[in-house]
Amino acid sequence: MTQKAATEAQVPTPRERSDLFGVTFLATIGIVMLAWIGGLVWGAMAFFSWLVS
Repeated sequence: MTQKAATEAQVPTPRERSDLFGVTFLATIGIVMLAWIGGLVWGAMAFFSWLVS
């Protein structure tokens, strides 16, 4: 006599989609942040250069 399990074990399936989208998103955010900070630094340098001259 065999017994069946009341509930089957839930086996996690591997993710089908790779993390390429996440990596691309984080890289885009990093590039935008670097451009923003670079613009702020350039603006501050131009302002203080104008102020001193």
